[in-house]
Amino acid sequence: MNATVQTILTRKSVRQFTAEPVTEAQIDTLLRCAMAAPTAVNSQPWDFIVVTDRNLLDTIGTRYPNTRISSNVQVAIVPCGNMQKTFANAPDFWIDDLSAATENLLLAAHSMGLGAVWCGIYHTDRVEGIQEILGLPEYIVPLCIVPVGHPAEDPEPKDKFKTENIHYNRW
Repeated sequence: MNATVQTILTRKSVRQFTAEPVTEAQIDTLLRCAMAAPTAVNSQPWDFIVVTDRNLLDTIGTRYPNTRISSNVQVAIVPCGNMQKTFANAPDFWIDDLSAATENLLLAAHSMGLGAVWCGIYHTDRVEGIQEILGLPEYIVPLCIVPVGHPAEDPEPKDKFKTENIHYNRW
C-alpha cells in the first residue's frame, strides 16, 4: 500500500496530547498542506489563525470544552472563511474549500507523527464567541478548531467503509 493511502486509512482523531511542543517548522508544513487543498475557481477564501498563546488556548478550552484544548495543547489552528475572498457565484463554497483544507491539515499532522482532531465551530453558537476571543473581524468566520500536538493516546483508526453506502449510476 502506498504511503498516501496508508496515511488516509490510519488517520484518527487524537484528543489527548503530551506537553512536547510542536515546532514552527511543523506548523509551517501543516499550513502549507492545508493551503494545497482544492478551492472553487482557486478563490482560496481562507485565513488560518495559529493559536499558541497559553492564555488564549486556556480561554478557548475553558469556554468551549468540546474543543479538546487542554493544558497540554501547545497549538490550535483555526481555519477561517474570509467572506471577502469567496467565489461570487457560489459564496457558500468557502465551507467546501475550508473543509478540504482542514482534511489536508489532519492528514499532514498524522503523516508527521502528530495528533489532531477536528472540532466543529461553524453551524453552532460558538462562532461569535471564537470571533470575540480571537479578535476576528466580522467577515472572518471560523469553520473549526484543530488542536495539534504529540499524541498521548493511540486510538484505533475506525473502518468506516460500508458497501451499503455505495450506489452506482443511480439510487
